[in-house]
This record gives sequence, C-alpha cells and structure tokens, in this order.
Amino acid sequence: MEVDDVKAKMEKSLDFLRQEMASLRTDRAAPSILENLICEVYGGSQRLKLVELGTITAPDPRTITFQPWDASIIGEVRQSIMKTDLGLTPIIDGEIIRMAVPPLSQERRQEFLKLLGKLLENVRTSIRMIRREKMLEIKRAFEEKEIGEDEKFRAEQDLQKITDEYIEKIEEMGKKREGELTTV
Repeated sequence: MEVDDVKAKMEKSLDFLRQEMASLRTDRAAPSILENLICEVYGGSQRLKLVELGTITAPDPRTITFQPWDASIIGEVRQSIMKTDLGLTPIIDGEIIRMAVPPLSQERRQEFLKLLGKLLENVRTSIRMIRREKMLEIKRAFEEKEIGEDEKFRAEQDLQKITDEYIEKIEEMGKKREGELTTV
C-alpha cells in the first residue's frame, strides 16, 4: 500500500479545510478573511483573488487595510468587498481601502458555527472517501492474489490508523476555530 499517496490526498483535504476556515470571520481583524475574495477588475475583464491585487494587512485588532498595487482598480475592489456577506464597510482613504471589523452578533456567530460544522463534515467525508477508494484497491489486490491475507489485513489496519489520525486533526482544527468564533 502506498501510504505516501494516501497521506498526500488527505493532506490536500486538510489544506482545503485550512483555507476555508481562514475565510470564516472572527471578532479579530485577520487578513485571511479577504485573501480568497474574487474581484472583477479592469472593467470586468479579469477575475482575480484580492491577495493577487495588493497587500492586505491588519494594523490593529479592529481594522483591515488593503493597498492595491494598481491604484486604478481601487473602486472595483471596494465594490467587490461590499458585495460579500462579511459585514465589512470598505472606505477609500487615498490609495488604501480601510475596513473596520465590527463585533459579531450572537446570531452571526451561530451562522458561522453552522458553516464550520458543514465544512468539517465535508472534509471528514472527503477523508473517508479516500479511505474507501484505497480499501477497494486493497480488496481487489487480494482477490487477484497480488497480496496475501496477512498483507491485506495489515494494509487495512495501516489505512485505518492514517484515517483516524487525519480525522483527529480535523477535529482539533474545528475545536480551535469554534473557540475563536465563540470567544467574545
């Protein structure tokens, strides 16, 4: 059994989870909530992530700033930020966009917690699907007499250990983010 192949696939699922969790807003200003925001710029001819268009910073716990590398797109970026449901109000201040991060309402926190729960379950399902595919490969190899019964049993055990390890990582990441979302 190629353990590295399975781990690589499961690691991709964890990377996806990290990216998606970064976009869930907490009470603190974090540049990561805007990095993957898609903006239509240059008259709608290009769709780029905000992180590809300029520098995103959090100068203090309640403010996020964005400074585009091309000042001509500042209005289009502002419009894109306003269209999101992040609750941010972008204000153009010279060549910088400033956004005050308002505290989350209890209702909004609950929405984010539900979103987090769905996200965690989707990634757990993805990990289980990777395990299922590999289990089928092991079973096929056993049926075609490519591996013996002992090898099949050992491969299945190893695969389950790896799966449990990644599910545990997902749970830890989820608990940490849940704590961040519920902390006022």
